[in-house]
Amino acid sequence: MSKAIFIRNASQLVTLEGSSHAPLVKEAMSELRIIENGSVWIEDGIIQAVGTDEELLAEYGDRLGEAEVVDATGKLVTPGLVDPHTHLVHAGSRENEFNMRLQGATYMEIMNAGGGIHATTSATKAASHQQLYEESYARLDQFLLHGVTTVEAKSGYGMEWETELKQLEVAKQLNEKHVVDVVSTFMGAHAIPKEFKENPDEYVRLLVEEMIPKVAELGLAEFNDVFCEHGVFTPDQSRVILEAGKRHGLIPKIHADEIVAYEGAELAAEVGAISADHLLKASEKGLAAMAKKGVVGVLLPGTAYFLMAESANGRKMIDTGVPVALSTDCNPGSSPTVSLPFIMNLGCLKMGMTPAEVITAATINAAHAINRGSEIGSLEVGKKGDVTIFNVNNYMKLQYSYGVNHVDTVVKNGVVVVKGGQLCEELSFSKNESA
Repeated sequence: MSKAIFIRNASQLVTLEGSSHAPLVKEAMSELRIIENGSVWIEDGIIQAVGTDEELLAEYGDRLGEAEVVDATGKLVTPGLVDPHTHLVHAGSRENEFNMRLQGATYMEIMNAGGGIHATTSATKAASHQQLYEESYARLDQFLLHGVTTVEAKSGYGMEWETELKQLEVAKQLNEKHVVDVVSTFMGAHAIPKEFKENPDEYVRLLVEEMIPKVAELGLAEFNDVFCEHGVFTPDQSRVILEAGKRHGLIPKIHADEIVAYEGAELAAEVGAISADHLLKASEKGLAAMAKKGVVGVLLPGTAYFLMAESANGRKMIDTGVPVALSTDCNPGSSPTVSLPFIMNLGCLKMGMTPAEVITAATINAAHAINRGSEIGSLEVGKKGDVTIFNVNNYMKLQYSYGVNHVDTVVKNGVVVVKGGQLCEELSFSKNESA
């Protein structure tokens, strides 16, 4: 049983109270529910009270000796950040492609020349389980140092059963051993393997009839994702893959309309996807359909930034009524970053979002994008004790002073795991031992 945590006297305590039932949309994305001089009491890993410092002192003042007191004077306190779209488990890096892009090569040109996803697939296939685990564990440490307490992790760098299984097993092990929660997505439909290039429908059959049933039977993923894009999977093929996942209990996600308008947003609404991600070229019709169905639009400004492309129009999506979330898209080819705070900066600078909206997008809306809105993403009684404390005194300064890691303290499941911007020794324990 963990010791009680008393986070005291924050300059601003962003609670996002009342947002657990559904993601926030339109003007509600700016309603942060801030408490000045705010405090949080966490016990047994769960938030027990949220209010002003005066209110919580009146309730818990006689128990201060039982608690670890975290002084948040002059600091900004938010829910632990949530990253709802990553390719966490992979091997290899692709800095050579970065140089190629600087000389004018496009993403698809690099991919068709044997680079891109295929390069990472080769490296991931060749890596041992232990190598993948150690490299991904180190990435999770860096996510934690940037205030992230929950990440989604996709497979998809195998596109054959053995490597897809290896990625999913590593993600499961990481969720068991690292303090950051790892939520798994099966993405065997990340690209068409070279050996199926002339017969992609046969690979779709392999996914639908063999891989998806095995993933579901083994309980290795909660979601099923597909890259619906010209030259990858068609809308019809994507529909077949996503519907097959639904039949086996896997919730649909979709990489949609990233490079060309391809009816991915429309398909997300049609199949009842929990999220549609990228959306740089999504049509007005598709966005309206997503808004109507409550499909979360997960935007990845770091990818457009790194590929030197125009970002998705976050302002338009919010005004349309799409619930917007933000993510790093951490991957070795198009967004090799773990800094969700920098992605929030880009949301303001490249997508027309406000400082309040990007906080919502990286907390409660991101939580809803991975089916965790009732557990994390806001500071409310009964939710997990996941908290990030920034060394700034208001939420606007977090975006104004951009490109800087302002994280001071991170509390995960009611345990201080980052203090003074450094990992704590307690990171050596597993989740079970910290409970």
